[in-house]
Amino acid sequence: MTLRVAIVGGGPAGIYAADILTRSDAEVSVDILERLPAPFGLVRYGVAPDHPRIKEIIKALQRVIAKPEVRFLGNVEYGVDVKLEDLREFYDAVVIATGAMADRDLGIPGEEHSYGAADFVSWYDAHPDVPQTWPLEATSVAVLGVGNVALDVARVLAKTGDEMLVTDIPPHVHAGLEAKTITDVHVFARRGPAYAKFSPLELRELNHSPHVEVIVHPEGFDVDEHGMAHIAQHKSQKMVLNTLTSWVGADPVGKPHRIHLHFAEAPLEIVADADGKVTTLRTERTHSPHADGNVEGTGEVTDWDVQQVYRAIGYRSSALPGLPFDTRAAVIPNDGGRVLDLDGTPIPGTYVTGWIKRGPVGLIGHTKSDAAETVGHLLAETQPTATARRPEDVDAYFAEREVEVVTHASWERLDAHEIALGEAAGRARVKVATRADMLAAGRG
Repeated sequence: MTLRVAIVGGGPAGIYAADILTRSDAEVSVDILERLPAPFGLVRYGVAPDHPRIKEIIKALQRVIAKPEVRFLGNVEYGVDVKLEDLREFYDAVVIATGAMADRDLGIPGEEHSYGAADFVSWYDAHPDVPQTWPLEATSVAVLGVGNVALDVARVLAKTGDEMLVTDIPPHVHAGLEAKTITDVHVFARRGPAYAKFSPLELRELNHSPHVEVIVHPEGFDVDEHGMAHIAQHKSQKMVLNTLTSWVGADPVGKPHRIHLHFAEAPLEIVADADGKVTTLRTERTHSPHADGNVEGTGEVTDWDVQQVYRAIGYRSSALPGLPFDTRAAVIPNDGGRVLDLDGTPIPGTYVTGWIKRGPVGLIGHTKSDAAETVGHLLAETQPTATARRPEDVDAYFAEREVEVVTHASWERLDAHEIALGEAAGRARVKVATRADMLAAGRG
């Protein structure tokens, strides 16, 4: 008999799990349930539009969802259109792969006046469930964080709208970026340059724009013996430091937009006026007396004249109905992918993979090995039930509830429509930005 598996989440984590399942020796049938009308998760809605090379992974993911053993069921929201108990009626096992879409909190006064990087990314990536406008009236902004998302946010804030017009952004994103008044973007890191989490390539691309120059400020740009030891153990960190060092103290070339990199500055407070508009970011100079790179404040406080603050300190997963959730770690409790109940015992037939399993860390390679671990346990522990579970029963369930399910064929029509829009504009693709228009394009 066929093992029926539901995967909740159509991003890389869920699709890799489907791929591993279908490559196994077991006879399997996999349904991928995704709340959006398009697959690929953060590859489509989390990668900056001016980084098309990263989106090349979509070609491999596309091949998986096109497999005959796999069905893509988009526009289906877990907890709204279907519950866990419903899935257990139709499937032998359920794998949760919903990722992480919320922003982590800073925990400082005035944080409510800041913007989450994930929200801004969703706007410029034309996520169908977010507003189509974004406030960009500032001239000087702050970005808090030293990861690739922080670089993406800083780069998009600094570049002109017309520079982004070669990408897949729809008209409303181009209009918003073209109208912005930002001249200076200040990126702040709590720790020194030895601990920056940028990838070397992402960092080097920061100053490729003809309109943007990168300024690395020498204040706080120190590498002590602990930092040198850390760099010696991480090749990529050495490459990052070499690039940063080459920019320190460089003479300005007079480009109209600037990205400033500040190290060893910890955010203390975001100050706003009576109308709630940001006027100041307050930071404290830090130093790192510890071998693990943890920092302490020096008491030296600086006020920065900025009108917007963006938090780019990491993503956070959200709780799901009917499943336990560790609010501190922001993951579903699990043992190697087996979901654990509140008493620590495994919940039969229920698994987890991706960021909601281990937190929002690691690259695509980690996601593959993560899925392999989870699927290994699933196959070892799950047998097809004697009662036949049929795909048409799932279709009937959604039809009865009038859920407009986006199939793989529907996604192919939407995909072709976006490519056609791109061809008309001299680009590879132009995204369809609203859920209604995505569904209409999928109907053909």
